[in-house]
Amino acid sequence: MRNINNSKLRIIPLGGLEQIGMNITAFEFEDSIIVVDCGLSFPEDDMLGIDLVIPDITYLKDNIQKVKGFVITHGHEDHIGALPYVLKELNIPVYATKLTIGLIENKLREHNLINHTKRKVVQHGQSINLGAFRIEFIKTNHSIVDASALAIYSPAGIVVHTGDFKVDYTPVFGDAIDLQRFGEIGKKGVLALMCDSTNAERPGFTMSERTVGRVFDNIMSDHRNSRIIIATFASNVDRVQQIINSAYKYGRKVVVEGRSMVNVIKTAAELGYLTVPDKTLIDIEMMKNYPDDQVVLITTGSQGESMAALSRIAANLHKKVQIKPGDTVIFSSKAIPGNEKAVSKVINELSMKGADVIFQDAHVSGHACQEEIKLIYSLVRPKYSIPIHGEYRHLKAQADLAKNLGIAKENIFILSSGDVLELGENSAKVVDHVHTGSILVDGLGVGDVGNIVLRDRQHLAEDGIMIVVMTLEKYSNQLLAGPDIVSRGFVYVRESEDLMEEARAVVNDAVNDCLDRGVSDWGKLKNVIKDSLSDFIWKRTKRNPMILPIIMEV
Repeated sequence: MRNINNSKLRIIPLGGLEQIGMNITAFEFEDSIIVVDCGLSFPEDDMLGIDLVIPDITYLKDNIQKVKGFVITHGHEDHIGALPYVLKELNIPVYATKLTIGLIENKLREHNLINHTKRKVVQHGQSINLGAFRIEFIKTNHSIVDASALAIYSPAGIVVHTGDFKVDYTPVFGDAIDLQRFGEIGKKGVLALMCDSTNAERPGFTMSERTVGRVFDNIMSDHRNSRIIIATFASNVDRVQQIINSAYKYGRKVVVEGRSMVNVIKTAAELGYLTVPDKTLIDIEMMKNYPDDQVVLITTGSQGESMAALSRIAANLHKKVQIKPGDTVIFSSKAIPGNEKAVSKVINELSMKGADVIFQDAHVSGHACQEEIKLIYSLVRPKYSIPIHGEYRHLKAQADLAKNLGIAKENIFILSSGDVLELGENSAKVVDHVHTGSILVDGLGVGDVGNIVLRDRQHLAEDGIMIVVMTLEKYSNQLLAGPDIVSRGFVYVRESEDLMEEARAVVNDAVNDCLDRGVSDWGKLKNVIKDSLSDFIWKRTKRNPMILPIIMEV
């Protein structure tokens, strides 16, 4: 693929930098664009009432005639979660490995898109041609089966995108990462490497997923007389496989609880990525028919999510499972930064009910530590380094590793979402910035909650609301009723009758003063009500509730 006319390859991350989640990157060469991944992220604490956050794809919509397809590295939510929302606006084909396509199809069915979206299953080692690009899928290991790295061949050169990966020489399912192929591509000459940075601050190697299997064996051996409940990520099929293996070995039945967990296990089993011995899996309704020491419950909620199964069990809100003294609960995950408080709350609730909670050694990461990142760099030997997938500190840690491996400082690019990096054989620079951002999903509404609505929600959450209601006579502008004041989330009215009475008097004086001066413009009247009430409330309480005047006319 020689680049005859010296056109440049443009790499445009539309999300996924500065944070863990919402991964989506566009690769553009002349009239071809391919998009790698299309993930969501979960709302920050200040995004009140928001369910999901998806990337703003204005750039792709503006260039729709160039967009050839979505190429997906693996089936985690932060890489596939936004697809159903985005595909409603951009109906373009999706390419991924078998399990990843299976999980995407679950989402498309939920959104009634299954008949409208073209999907193609790609095997590791296969290539697909999309416009000016050829994309090769390379086998990697991660905390979900069927993860891929991508070698993106363009006329300007080869870019290797690792996706999320670790180097696991003894994976639970399938083969180890195809390091040989990374080396072969490295020999061809690689223009740029886009490498996972999640664990770039951690020295050494990430442990093999199999080590967790031995931990489960030990726990089940040590807790033969108690019911065992294990919380893990729904998508970690290998982890679920090892729990099933240990349960079978110790003669226990396995119950699966949590909608996402049930969906993933069903899909993985149907596609042959999960082997369940006969009569091992039982329905949750059947659990009461077995003694506690013959049951293992696999559940969602390892991050303390309030609506997930484990949180509901811990808070006594689950209809079918109650914690009993002597239960053993295992957290087979690590708290994602920001979730520590929620996880701690669930652990405390479980412990108070008499459960034995285990959260050490029952998890290994799915991401490469420093030595594995160095290994990939040494095999690929890229000219340019573009750290991806992580907060700024993670990207910076990988940039430092790349520098230590001999990549020139000016050839390392820590990008921000929206940056347009133009790459040629002998040059690389950020030449532009395109519009990116977050679109908030609240219930069925996509994008109808923006900054102003969020600001109002925060205002209401912090200070409450006071509604002033009054009735004016048409034409004469005489005050017929009110002003009455209703408050919510501000003070408990029954204990603050004096304050409310004074507030009403202040508004009454202000309104009468306006009407006496012949002010009949409702806009001015509302502003006077707001200003006078706001000043009074601030002086008396040092609070700033939202004030909403309502004027009726008869």
